[in-house]
Amino acid sequence: MTRVSLFNSPLLLGFDHFERAIDRVQKTQADGYPPYNIEQTSADGLRITLAVAGFSMDELTVQTEDNQLVVRGKQVDDEDRVYLHRGIAARQFQRTFVLAEGILIEGAFLDNGLLHIDLRRPLVEAKVQTIQIKGADAKPGGRKSAAQAIDVEHEAAE
Repeated sequence: MTRVSLFNSPLLLGFDHFERAIDRVQKTQADGYPPYNIEQTSADGLRITLAVAGFSMDELTVQTEDNQLVVRGKQVDDEDRVYLHRGIAARQFQRTFVLAEGILIEGAFLDNGLLHIDLRRPLVEAKVQTIQIKGADAKPGGRKSAAQAIDVEHEAAE
């Protein structure tokens, strides 16, 4: 099956990193554990809440890796316990969220089996930049007339 790129238009320059981010998101959607919520807490604030019942703070890690927020959990079985029935599995997980450029992680806290991760998305002001247009002679390596090119070659030979 041929994959059609969303960003293959010649008018969309430099968006290849978006395509890679979409690929990463598609790969991480397969596993549904642990369940999570994403909520907007303010105009520039977000909170990710993961249901991590049974995990202690020592068994959880929150890291950023290449514009991704990675939450990992690994429980260690207690060898001293003898289970007659085991309905709560001690399992490890990795949940990944792709972050946009500029997203800041404000902090994380564990409360009643829920891991809350606070993020801030700084508001970006529109930037306007005027580019000065120069003549071809002003640009290094720009177009030169045949006479100028001969003069440059002649000076280089001397």
